[in-house]
Amino acid sequence: MRDYLSLNAQILYWLLVAPFRGRPVNPAHVFEQMVRIGVQAFPMTALTSLSIGITLAMQGAQELARMGATSYVPDLVAMSLLRELGPLLVGVVVIGRSGSAITAELGTMKVSEEIEALEVMAINPVRFLVVPRFVAMMVMLPALTVLGSYIGMTGGWAICHFSLDMQTSAYIRRVVESSHPMDLYSGTVKSFVFAWLIGTIACGYGLHVKGGAEGVGRSTTNSVVVCILTMLIANALLTAAFFFSEA
Repeated sequence: MRDYLSLNAQILYWLLVAPFRGRPVNPAHVFEQMVRIGVQAFPMTALTSLSIGITLAMQGAQELARMGATSYVPDLVAMSLLRELGPLLVGVVVIGRSGSAITAELGTMKVSEEIEALEVMAINPVRFLVVPRFVAMMVMLPALTVLGSYIGMTGGWAICHFSLDMQTSAYIRRVVESSHPMDLYSGTVKSFVFAWLIGTIACGYGLHVKGGAEGVGRSTTNSVVVCILTMLIANALLTAAFFFSEA
């Protein structure tokens, strides 16, 4: 825990204090990580979100049809994706793809003594390696969450339009009427919190790898497990906070 808090403090220093002292983070490194963490993860995120939107619409239509309320299927899809499933599913995909890659990359550098070489050259490893990955995660995970949610709604539209004979205009109207700005706001806030947790936990495990190649694999596995568990706990706490604030 002490190492994790220390890493967070160092990240905040290099983001908020160091730039005013003439030591900014190289933007080129940030953009490179944005491509690797976010852009390259978009196809998998889009496919996951689309499949979930389709599944939600099919399951919802099956149950709501018993009450003659299939017109509420767009409401179900929009609310589920914007508030809960969108941030969670995108977070899981990013953890499995990008979070594990961050831990593996930093862990390999650690066991091959590349990080020690940076310190010998007076290059701070947190500034050079961690901060670009952290900033890229903070930018790209919320962006992927928003895009994934709307791609999921497209999947819901496909079921409503082709299976329930719902007009596209009616589907869009139901989604707009049932959605509240708070729904998108809560999902976006969750994605920022998830991005912070994923970025810091993945980097923290990578910087403290021990035991050679076996240690890299073990730390990568532990990183993924801890990221998912922490994200689920944070999601429950944030959902409770939004729920009681609206009550």
